[in-house]
Amino acid sequence: MVRSTKNEARYYMLSLHVMLYRVLSRDIQVVLFFKLYSGGARSKTASSPGQASAQWQATMALTVMLLPTITVIILSTLNTVSLVYGTINTIPFLVILELFAIWVFVSVPLTIFGTLLGRHAKLSSKGGDPFPCRVNAIPRPIPEDVPAYGKPVNLIPVAGVLSFGSIFIELYYLLTSLWNYKFYHVYGFLLGVYLILTIVVSMTTIIVVYFCLNAENYLWQWTAFASGASMSIYVFLYGVFFFFFKTSMNGFLQTAFYFGYTSLIALNLGILCGTIGHFSASRFVRAIFKNVKVD
Repeated sequence: MVRSTKNEARYYMLSLHVMLYRVLSRDIQVVLFFKLYSGGARSKTASSPGQASAQWQATMALTVMLLPTITVIILSTLNTVSLVYGTINTIPFLVILELFAIWVFVSVPLTIFGTLLGRHAKLSSKGGDPFPCRVNAIPRPIPEDVPAYGKPVNLIPVAGVLSFGSIFIELYYLLTSLWNYKFYHVYGFLLGVYLILTIVVSMTTIIVVYFCLNAENYLWQWTAFASGASMSIYVFLYGVFFFFFKTSMNGFLQTAFYFGYTSLIALNLGILCGTIGHFSASRFVRAIFKNVKVD
């Protein structure tokens, strides 16, 4: 009975992971598309005629495969360790088939449908023009001699620290509930912390993008995503601290499960915050450039 209850709980948690991935995949596609499009534009003179038209297909494939592949690798490793040690945490084969069916019949079709819908939808009211103002055909060179506060490599870690600072107290109670077998029941407060995190990630990402634009660095898409996602690095580092100083775990089995699930938590939290940051920065950039007057 205990084995069945634990397996059902893990099944529903993994199913929620799949659904959360579907919710977040839209802005992941946007970020990947901008990166692939910029790479194709830079190598336009050396590319074949049909290569640029295939960028959206590569974006769709990465959206479908990237995060699920990482998750499957981690969970398969943990499941193998569980089988070797003979614990009750082993995921049954039927549950694996159900999760695979959810991915094949829910995640993949929704990704394809959303990609085709977004590709053919009008991105703005001005004849489908995706840009809020007129854009030069020849990209301007990005200055290299900029102050330290204008370089993304310096701004991104700071943005991650500020975002992590808004949740680290609540993160302690969550990790205590997961690994020290204590009940967590303040879900209303958890919702409030999530709202605070959303606001902090949005504001810090907008500030980072603003500093980059002031430094004449118009490649803000990955900078915005990384500004929000960098918080996951501090979450993982805090998980390492929690393992050594707040738990009594030892042995390969406990260590593997702890860092495996901590990696999944940090990874998904990073994608969530990166998506929020990119969404906020995108709205900010469109808002400021929509009123630009070009003679």
